[in-house]
Amino acid sequence: MRKTTSEKLKLGVFVIIGLLIFIIAIYFIGQRQNIFAKTFSISANFNNVNGLIPGNNVRYSGINVGTVKTISMVNDSTINVLMNIDENMLYHIKKDAIVTIGTDGLVGNMIVNIIPGEGNAGAIEPGDVIKSYTKIGTSDMLNTLSVTNENAALLTAKLLKIADAMDDSKGTFGMLINDTIMASNLKVTVNQFRIASIEASKTIKELNTIISSINFNESVAGVLLNDSIEAKKARRIMTNLETSSQDISTVLNNLNETITNIKEGKGAFNYLSNDEEFVNNLEQSIKNINEGTDKFNQNMEAFKHNFLTRGYFKKLERQEKKLNK
Repeated sequence: MRKTTSEKLKLGVFVIIGLLIFIIAIYFIGQRQNIFAKTFSISANFNNVNGLIPGNNVRYSGINVGTVKTISMVNDSTINVLMNIDENMLYHIKKDAIVTIGTDGLVGNMIVNIIPGEGNAGAIEPGDVIKSYTKIGTSDMLNTLSVTNENAALLTAKLLKIADAMDDSKGTFGMLINDTIMASNLKVTVNQFRIASIEASKTIKELNTIISSINFNESVAGVLLNDSIEAKKARRIMTNLETSSQDISTVLNNLNETITNIKEGKGAFNYLSNDEEFVNNLEQSIKNINEGTDKFNQNMEAFKHNFLTRGYFKKLERQEKKLNK
């Protein structure tokens, strides 16, 4: 059956349209794979390419700039990835850039990412080998998670043992948790520590206030601390006070012996024992003297512990020890 002219014309238009569609498809595929664009080659070495195959995209700062040309084994631990890069990117990618392998989305194809460097290195040249960084793959992550789960299981088992022991009142913590009396005592102790800390803080503040209020130029304490001459005078006064205290003690001892002799009827003052009023007055006087001496000794003891004068008394004690030796 012979074909008409219109049928031949339709067939020719269909073939031409199909050919045009085929050419356009080839063009776009070639455009995507950089078949018709001018390119240059660079490479990077990896320990693991994580399923990367030739033809996968190469991106620089999120922009498609080329494709993976070949993947070859250099040795048992190094894999070389050769990439075709658009010639227009020759002056944008620097020598300090870093190459990594990632995925296009969560479950997309593997891609090569070129991350810009932070230095001022020069532009790359065709044939350069760029530094690479191998990210942890999914299998490595799963292995790590498996080990982590095992460790978590062991830790959980040990924690359960500890919790059971504490529930059975074993150990210090178990006793604290289950023994209400001990817990109450511990609370009281902590509360007392807190109160003591508060009181200590108040005391320190009061001491700081007292020290801050001392006029070191006009007050007695300031003169003793700053003026060496006045300090020497104060030392001499303290020495004289201590000597006077010893002399008073000696006099009192002598008076006590004299009174004892009088009471026993010894000595020229025997007749005084017959005068009861005089004896009572004399005993009262001696009692007052003893009380005064006791208070004087207390004052001297206070001087020995006073922060202004205790250094002097310690110095006297050291000197006395040296003399005794």
